[in-house]
Amino acid sequence: MDLTAVTPMLTDRDIAIIELLGDHGVLTTQQITAAFFGSRHTAQHRLRLLRIWGLLDRFVRYRPGFGSYPYHWVTGPVGARWLALSRDEPAPSLRAVRERRDRLASSPKLEHLLGVNEFFTQLLANSRAHDDRHLLRWWPEAATANRFGRRVNPDAHGLWAVGDQTVGFFLEHDTGTEQLDRLVRKLDRYRKLRADGGPGFPVLFWLGSPTRETNLKRRLNGTDHGVTVATASRQAGAAPWEPVWKVHGNGRHRLALHELPCDPGLPGPLNPTWP
Repeated sequence: MDLTAVTPMLTDRDIAIIELLGDHGVLTTQQITAAFFGSRHTAQHRLRLLRIWGLLDRFVRYRPGFGSYPYHWVTGPVGARWLALSRDEPAPSLRAVRERRDRLASSPKLEHLLGVNEFFTQLLANSRAHDDRHLLRWWPEAATANRFGRRVNPDAHGLWAVGDQTVGFFLEHDTGTEQLDRLVRKLDRYRKLRADGGPGFPVLFWLGSPTRETNLKRRLNGTDHGVTVATASRQAGAAPWEPVWKVHGNGRHRLALHELPCDPGLPGPLNPTWP
């Protein structure tokens, strides 16, 4: 469908979905529903229309022995063109758009990316349900690395506000494939960023099980890492905004995300402006 024909039919929500997919690659139907819609039926109907218009595309990934994934949504040819032109960037070719879709569909890192995006779409869903909660910033891995001088390479960076309390954070979404000592060594780069003028944001380790969290906390014990470290297990449906975060060196008490210690620091080359 022609871009000029479809543009008048776009809603603010449609634009937000296209922008989110452009920035973060891929979202499932469930994630888009949680972040933007009141019902799955309404979401499915609108997503189908956006696909017919060429604004979105989708794929299903087969898992041997487990059946198929749900629909995974990405920007379509018209949506990718609209997004690029709205940002004063060169419009991608049809081949480039399809290659991006196929690359995501075949990526061995798809599960990890969806896990990171799940963290933030849960925050978006929570902010949609509460007027005093806002996800002020969600930067993906590449954008975060660039904005912080390539000193750190977290899976994502966010700013989460509840009432008058705002916390910035770096997210390390753990899938259990890395050795724990390697996770601990990552903290040195955050410490150096802070020492060179970066922000004092907590580093969040979002872990797959309580056992994994317990073992990581043992590795962290006895050492001051120079940054705030918080751990939590996402098992049993724990939500990231809930009081699930254990701050290293702060006893057994767990905090909600917006309660975590955070020093935004002063704006500078290694510290983007606080909104």
